[in-house]
Amino acid sequence: MFETRVTEMLGIRYPIIGGTMASISDADFVAAISNAGGIGVLASIIYQTEEEFAAAIDRIRELSDRPFAVNLNFFPAQFPVSQQEYTEIMVKKGVNIVETSGHMAPPEELCRRFKEAGMIWIHKCVGLRYALKAQGLGADIITVVGYENGGATGKLDIGTLVLVPTIANGVQVPVIGGGGVSDGRG
Repeated sequence: MFETRVTEMLGIRYPIIGGTMASISDADFVAAISNAGGIGVLASIIYQTEEEFAAAIDRIRELSDRPFAVNLNFFPAQFPVSQQEYTEIMVKKGVNIVETSGHMAPPEELCRRFKEAGMIWIHKCVGLRYALKAQGLGADIITVVGYENGGATGKLDIGTLVLVPTIANGVQVPVIGGGGVSDGRG
């Protein structure tokens, strides 16, 4: 086991997080990453109904007995179903790791629900002020994605190699570097 604060908190062998990719982070993909010793992250956004979402969680459990997470996406234009309803499905099904992402932190009442349910909350963000906000709301881990990220990059245009140490120095919770990594050479 490669021990870090993150591997210990998440109960995984390697510090490898299968970043949420809306088109491929389905139950089979998530289970494969978790079975390999990392943590797969289910993209809830690809499920358009509560029943499909619940079935995906069940499918992961059929394929793996290892930890996994579910991503709740808070991009304003992409809410297919109420995030509160998805959260209640996660609680009912015993999901204990949630990742949130988007241009805003989750509503405070949802953050409280994560904590009441005993979930480990990972928040993905693009800058220090967002990391501090999430930490203040109770996030247990911050994932930092820079300008090279394949998803939403925010408006800061700052690279991962600059953001990760900046945020790691600015928060008390563990920090994960995610997304793309490059320098001026590409």
